[in-house]
Amino acid sequence: MDVQQLVSAMTPQIYENLRNAVEIGKWPDGKALTPEQKENSLQAVLLYQSKVERSEQHMTIGQNGEVVQKSKAQLRQEMKQENNNEQPIARFKQNDI
Repeated sequence: MDVQQLVSAMTPQIYENLRNAVEIGKWPDGKALTPEQKENSLQAVLLYQSKVERSEQHMTIGQNGEVVQKSKAQLRQEMKQENNNEQPIARFKQNDI
């Protein structure tokens, strides 16, 4: 199976299961991933992110397979666009918490 077939065969649910398994090191049934499973799952997750998912996260994998990292200014601009009324972010002092 080539890369394109692998990615197009993955559903969002499969992607989420693989991503969670890589993050916690266990399958949904609680069994631990072997080092080979972790490596293969991570590669599948990165391929899916680069080819299918258009993430708005701070750091992700782009279509060309390279890491895409947004600057603080880009993230701030995206937050302003999401929050049309441009309310400021809540700020707290250490004593407030």
